[in-house]
Amino acid sequence: MARRPLPRILSKDSAQLARTQLARSRDMARTAADSATDVLHPLITLSRGLGRLAAAGRQKWAATPKDKRGPLLFLTAAVILVVAMMPYGPLLAAIALMAAAAWYGRDRTPAKPDGPDPAQTERLRSLYEALVPVFSTADDPAPLYAHGGEWQKVLADHEFDDGGRVGHLVIRYPAYFPDGDPEDRARVERLLGAKAGRGREYRFDWDEEGNRLTLSALAPLPAGITAQRFVTAPGETVLGFTDQSEVQRTLPLSFEEEERDVPPVVWRTGVRSTEPHLLAMGHPGGGTSTLLRSIALQALQHGDVLVVDGGGTGEYACLTGRDGVLAVECAPAGAVASLEWAAQETERRLLAVNRARQAGEPMPEDTRRPLWLLLDRPTVFTHLAEAEHRTDPQALLQVPLRHGRAANVTVVLAEQFDSADSLSEAVGRHTRARVVLGPATVQQVAAVLGEPPHTTPPDHVPAGRGYARLGSGPVLRLQVPATPDPYDDATGETDRQAVLALLPPRTTPAEAPDPVPSAPPTESARLTKSDDTVAAPVVAEAVGAES
Repeated sequence: MARRPLPRILSKDSAQLARTQLARSRDMARTAADSATDVLHPLITLSRGLGRLAAAGRQKWAATPKDKRGPLLFLTAAVILVVAMMPYGPLLAAIALMAAAAWYGRDRTPAKPDGPDPAQTERLRSLYEALVPVFSTADDPAPLYAHGGEWQKVLADHEFDDGGRVGHLVIRYPAYFPDGDPEDRARVERLLGAKAGRGREYRFDWDEEGNRLTLSALAPLPAGITAQRFVTAPGETVLGFTDQSEVQRTLPLSFEEEERDVPPVVWRTGVRSTEPHLLAMGHPGGGTSTLLRSIALQALQHGDVLVVDGGGTGEYACLTGRDGVLAVECAPAGAVASLEWAAQETERRLLAVNRARQAGEPMPEDTRRPLWLLLDRPTVFTHLAEAEHRTDPQALLQVPLRHGRAANVTVVLAEQFDSADSLSEAVGRHTRARVVLGPATVQQVAAVLGEPPHTTPPDHVPAGRGYARLGSGPVLRLQVPATPDPYDDATGETDRQAVLALLPPRTTPAEAPDPVPSAPPTESARLTKSDDTVAAPVVAEAVGAES
C-alpha cells in the first residue's frame, strides 16, 4: 500500500499564493451571490410582500373583538364564493394578490442622495476656502483654488461618518506646490486636521506623481489589550499593535472577554536580525517601563534577562529571583558590575562562535540561548558616575551593542526626552529599532525615528501609545499591551493577575544579597586585566572573521 506524502510546509511565496487564491475565491463567491440576487429579485420581492400581507392579516384578526369575528368570517367566505363563481374570478384575484404583494414587498429603504447634504456641502466649502492660501499663487492663470471657486473640481471623492464629519477625502492640488518639503506638508496636514474635526487621528498619503492628497480618519488603536502569551516564533518579540492596513499579519488575542485577531508590530532579533537593538524614548508616564516589562516577559520564554533600573522606583521588583532573570540592579555599583559581566560574556560568546565556525562545527549550546540587557534610564547612572569619577555604565555597552548580534545578545534601552542628550554615541548608532511613547511633538518623533509620522498625534494619548520604526521601514502607530507593575497598589486586579501568570517561577529568594551572576568558568574567566592586551586582538580577529 502506497504511503501518502506528508503535507509540505508553506513557504512565503506559496503562502502568498494561497492568500491570493483565497481572495479570488471570495470575489467569485461574492459575484455569484450578487448575480443570484439580481435574478431572484422578483421572487424575493413577492415573498416579502406575501409575508407582510399575512402579518397584516394576523394583526387585523387579533385586533377584531371576539363577538365580531363570526360575521367577519362569513363576509370573507361570501366574497371568496362570489369571486370563485365569477368568470375569470380566480385569475383576477391571483393577479390582484400578486400586485398587492409586489407593492408591499418593495424595498422601502430611502435612497441615499447622490451628493452631500447641505451641512456636508457647507463643511466641504469651508475646507476648500481654508486651502486657498496654501494651494494658490497670484501669478497662476487658471488656479484650482480661488476664493468663491468651485470646490467640486478638487474635492470630488469624499465620505462622511455617522457624525457628519469627514471620514475620507481625496484632494487635488496644483503641480507647483512643493509637496516634497516637510514643512509645507506639515502646514497642510495641520490645517486639514483642524478643519476636518479635532479629537481624531488622520492619515495623510501624498501622491506626488498624481498631485493627490488622501486624508483618512483612523479608528483609535485598542488600548485594553493586557499582557498575554503571543503566538510567535523564537526570536520574535511583539512590541505592540498597529493598524490592519500597515502589516500583513494578525495574532489571535483575548481582548475584553472575546477572541480577536489584532495586527502586531513584530521585532525580530537574533543572529540574522537587521535591527538587533532597540531604543525607546518618551516622557514620564508615557509607557516605556511598560514596554520593557512586556519585552522581559516575552524574552524569558527562551532566554536570560539582565535588568538595570536607573530610575530606582522598583518597577521591576516582580522579576527579582525569577527563573532566567540574572539580576535586577538599581544601584550604580551593581549596574557597573552587571554590565562588566555582560561585556565579558559577549566577548566569550563571540570567541566561542568564531572558533566553532573556523572548525566547521555548529554554534556551542551555551551561546544559543539569547541574553537580553534591559536598561531603564541609564543616563541617571551616567550623571552619578561623572560626579563620583566612576566608570560610565554606557561605556560598558559598546561591546554588547557592537557585537551583540553575532553573540546573540540584545540590548533594549528606555530613556526620557529630557535626558536624550546624555545618551552615548554608541547607543544612537547601534539602536536601529526605535519607539516613541507618550505625548510627543512631530519634531521629537522625527528626531528619534528619523522620519515624521504620516498621522496626526491624538489629543488624548493613553499609556503605551506612540510610534515605532524598525530600521528603514515605515513609521507605524503603536499601542503597547498593558503590562503594569503587579506590586503597584494602583494596578487593577485583572492586569495584576495577567502579569503574575506570565512570570516564571521564583528560584532564588527576592532578598538575595548578590544576584549578579559570576562569569562562567570558560573563556571569559581568563579575560583578566593581565590578559587585556592579548584578548583585544583576539576579539578583533573574531569580529573580522565573523563579518
